[in-house]
Amino acid sequence: MSENRPETPHLDRITVPADLKGLSNAELKAVADELRQETISAVSVTGGHLGAGLGVVELTVAIHAVFDTPRDKLIWDVGHQCYPHKILTGRRDRIRTLRAGGGLSGFTKRMESEYDPFGAAHSSTSISAGLGFTMARELGSEDVGDVVAVIGDGALSAGMAYEAMNNAGHLHKRLFVILNDNEMSIAPPTGAMSSYLSRIVSGAPFQDLMDAAERGVKMLPRPMVEGAKRARELVKGITIGGTLFEELGFNYVGPVDGHDLDWLLKVLRDQKVRADKPVLIHCRTMKGKGYAPAEQSADKYHGVAKFDVVSGAQKKAPSNAPAYTKVFAQSLIREAERDSRIVAVTAAMPDGTGLNLFGERFPRRTFDVGIAEQHAVTFAAGMAAGGMKPFCAIYSTFLQRGYDQIVHDVAIQRLPVRFAIDRAGLVGADGPTHAGAFDIAYLACLPGFVVMAAADEAELVHMVATAVALDDRPCAFRFPRGEGVGVEMPERGEPLEIGRGRMVAEGSGVAILSFGTRLAEVMKARESLRARGISPTVADARFAKPLDRELILRLAAEHEALITIEEGSVGGFGSHVAQLLAEEGVFDRGLKYRSMVLPDSFIDQDSPAKMYAVAAMNAKHIEAKVLDTLGSVGIEARRA
Repeated sequence: MSENRPETPHLDRITVPADLKGLSNAELKAVADELRQETISAVSVTGGHLGAGLGVVELTVAIHAVFDTPRDKLIWDVGHQCYPHKILTGRRDRIRTLRAGGGLSGFTKRMESEYDPFGAAHSSTSISAGLGFTMARELGSEDVGDVVAVIGDGALSAGMAYEAMNNAGHLHKRLFVILNDNEMSIAPPTGAMSSYLSRIVSGAPFQDLMDAAERGVKMLPRPMVEGAKRARELVKGITIGGTLFEELGFNYVGPVDGHDLDWLLKVLRDQKVRADKPVLIHCRTMKGKGYAPAEQSADKYHGVAKFDVVSGAQKKAPSNAPAYTKVFAQSLIREAERDSRIVAVTAAMPDGTGLNLFGERFPRRTFDVGIAEQHAVTFAAGMAAGGMKPFCAIYSTFLQRGYDQIVHDVAIQRLPVRFAIDRAGLVGADGPTHAGAFDIAYLACLPGFVVMAAADEAELVHMVATAVALDDRPCAFRFPRGEGVGVEMPERGEPLEIGRGRMVAEGSGVAILSFGTRLAEVMKARESLRARGISPTVADARFAKPLDRELILRLAAEHEALITIEEGSVGGFGSHVAQLLAEEGVFDRGLKYRSMVLPDSFIDQDSPAKMYAVAAMNAKHIEAKVLDTLGSVGIEARRA
């Protein structure tokens, strides 16, 4: 047996969760220990989310041992802690394909298993979905039994979780919500809820006392019952610092040690018998539990590359070019050193957006609002209205969650909020849930919005400077995950002329107008086409809104064909170019026009290069698009 494949005699007996039934507590503990080792082993090979899964190993075993999945619905919020769940639910033989092309998703996925009743990769959705399943059961669905939603303390910073709890308390139906409180999501949690939970945990365990008191109340004469209930609430308020969850209509149970399997099993079995309304079980866990390198790491190994199990050393490939995220952060720091009005806002992703670096330099000007994108957008709008220069750094896929606020609170009021949109385009192993496919379309349609895309890391530096200078309307600039292309970097950014693109290479016959980082692939395609006697003109649009009308109409007038390309869905940059050409009557004069966009489908996880191959947007596809557009007659004429 290799060091990456630990011996797991107890886990080997578990094919599906039903195999846990009938095992003793001691045997379940052995399964949990081996499940933790198998999870570490698998992620060392695949990379992915490790710390979150290690923190819920005992909880995963306990839930599956007590409840009857898949009829009982287990919903994991976000889903990055679901690897142990996948191992127990018939997917162990494929666990080393996690996040790879054709392999298991890194999140829960309905199409993957009947044990994943609801897909998730964005946070704070579990209680809403769980309540939906609950009401389906109440309305007669025979496919649904009990419903268990597991949500992290970080996810409780999102308003959606409270909307769901408020509704669940009103409907008063049996629903189990397990609060996985590890005091850490991706970054250390922020906000009043985190402080509230800490106060709860700082008190002595009291649940057995409260249960005894509740049973005692039922035996009292009727006139004394109300007084006893008030006394119980008073004691409870003193003990845990408040009764927020019970005020929302939930029975509160906890805090429970999430790594004490005996205690977990007792609480879950007891509540499964007794619950007649929504129950919130407050479960304390440690992210990265049971793996020393994760426990000692600042981020508890939230997301890791492939690593050595013994040392914990991650095997990250070296790069000769800086990461776009770091370029953004360093550029913003340089700008903020000259302008004290620049502030930065993120929604629980300081490391992922690079704002951890900004925060180290300017802690008073950095705001992590937690998993609350809607609030982040309007908070930034308020600061803009107050005279500051806010940069709201949110991944494209997460910015979708604040779209109403972008429209209503930013765009309509023409407030100069600067949106730094990371993870633009296809992102690789995180798959379709994290792809930045739609932001061009959903932002460029808004009146007065400036929408930019960096073609390379140097252009990103200039776009940060452009955003700083643009102080009379909202703007956004997008950039991908990963490293740049290795271009020479400017000493400092220079503001670009709004709505002005640039010529990259002069040619004839066909023009390619690129928006974003496909420009590097366009230039590769151009070299191949030159070998065929075709020399395309290449331009970098820089702006999807406002469009460079002069540049586009010139390209249309001087070429027989025009092709646009962007790392986004239909309805984005190419659609705006087509609208301009149509309104100017260019198509009436016979221009051949094509638009290369992401396909009308969600692309499963793989390497970014392979995902773009599926999308038909790599150099060879661009070359083929040029040849197809020109046609054989046009090609022969050019050669003559």
